[in-house]
Amino acid sequence: MDHVSKAVQYFEKGFVCSQAVFASFAEQFGITEKQALQIGACFGGGMRKAEVCGACTGALMVLGMKYGQFDENDLESRAAQSAKASEFLDKFKNHKGSYICREILGCDISTDEGRNYARSNGLYSKYCPEMVRTAAEILTEILGGDEE
Repeated sequence: MDHVSKAVQYFEKGFVCSQAVFASFAEQFGITEKQALQIGACFGGGMRKAEVCGACTGALMVLGMKYGQFDENDLESRAAQSAKASEFLDKFKNHKGSYICREILGCDISTDEGRNYARSNGLYSKYCPEMVRTAAEILTEILGGDEE
């Protein structure tokens, strides 16, 4: 199963957007499904505060696994991680108009009123699967043939 289908499937099973995207790429970077789901758990819903879309943060975690700096003297990796993160966010915004959760959903899910509005109007099922799909597609494109 490809990463995009896997990400959407995780979301449809009830995992949050950040978990869905991160877990769909985890194994290729040596992280177990369980570890990826746990790491990604608190980033859904724009880090619970309707900020950066969790699908995007899940994708940024994957980019960190691939390009992230781990040696304090490796400034080349720092530049690469920054460039890849910016590329991802720019492409996502280009496709979806924003990478901010409350802008995508049209309500602030950091409040009880916003969460109730999103639930009663089916916003999570209307918008979020497409955000997960788009994030995984862009991530797949950026990783390209450079996957481990």
